[in-house]
Amino acid sequence: MNELSKLLQENLNIEFISATLSNPRQKEGPSKVKVRPLLQKEKLIFQLELFQNNQAFHRNAAPREACELLLMYMENMRQLQMETKTYQYTVLVSKKGKVTIKRKACKCERKDIDMSHNRKKKYVLEEGVPVPFLQDLGVMTKEGKIVNSRFDKFRQINRFLEFIEDILPELDKDRELTILDFGCGKSYLTFAMYYYLHELKNYDIRIIGLDLKKDVIRHCNELSQKYGYEKLRFLEGNIADYTGASKVDMVVTLHACDTATDFALEKAVGWDAKVILSVPCCQHELNGQMYNEVLQPIFKYGLIKERMAALVTDALRAEYLEREGYHAQILEFIDMEHTPKNILIRTIKTGKKGENREAIRQCEEYLHVSPTLGRLLDHKGEQ
Repeated sequence: MNELSKLLQENLNIEFISATLSNPRQKEGPSKVKVRPLLQKEKLIFQLELFQNNQAFHRNAAPREACELLLMYMENMRQLQMETKTYQYTVLVSKKGKVTIKRKACKCERKDIDMSHNRKKKYVLEEGVPVPFLQDLGVMTKEGKIVNSRFDKFRQINRFLEFIEDILPELDKDRELTILDFGCGKSYLTFAMYYYLHELKNYDIRIIGLDLKKDVIRHCNELSQKYGYEKLRFLEGNIADYTGASKVDMVVTLHACDTATDFALEKAVGWDAKVILSVPCCQHELNGQMYNEVLQPIFKYGLIKERMAALVTDALRAEYLEREGYHAQILEFIDMEHTPKNILIRTIKTGKKGENREAIRQCEEYLHVSPTLGRLLDHKGEQ
């Protein structure tokens, strides 16, 4: 970690803009750490925002202490993204502890950094910057002001983009990337993804949205043409039957109902997709299967069994993906008061098959369940 220590020591100064530590190796400890500079009584300090167990904790530290803390947290993190007024850095740490540091010059002019202690939350899509698709959604006015009654939607879109921001180092910027969005619906998150990756981050991407509703697909294609999004198109079709791509870099499935999520995940594995982002919905399948004599006093309460079945479904989905060579995380999408569908499964292809096959089998037997995704992946390549 000597290279990383030197990098932090050289950049934790007045030129520093921000840093994000993410992709933890172990579940213990913070899942993400964000850093920003502060001026406290004219003295430069750094605020560390630690995300753990769906909570955020803050700690202020002088440059030297901040450096020591970040090195400590990086022992459990695979990546760090740091931005200064001059350079953008991406730091990747391999399983064996090898540190790779990539640096590129910042080409754009920088606004003054707000170092006040109580500044407003900084969103990926900034308030005050007009965005066409947000205006058409009624989330934003022509002047870029967020409509008060639609602020939850604005917050949800930004939360989703934060998940994408975390996986940027996994995406190749030197070639065209293909992203598939299964069950795209009205597609406000699809438009947000294209705008963020193509317009703001300058990735060469092609996004295909797939849904069964003909009128929705027609409307989304009209909007895509209106905005000049040449590589964003929408198709009418079924997830299970889709064969329109041979290589896909990222698969997104948001609120695909019940086993439609499983077919989307199986497709993603078949394509060797580097990144999968899935917000499951309506997990009914295991509710009808799940049985265990020991747990029967709990299962007799229909609402409790339904919720347990949904959680078991998503946990097993993550385990199946681990088994297939992905690093899986289950994250909170947005707060429960906004929607009960608040779990996001995010996976990154590592190529290392998980050693959890027997543990999965025992879990399935204990609950008497046979989830669709498990069956699909057990028989992949046989179609």
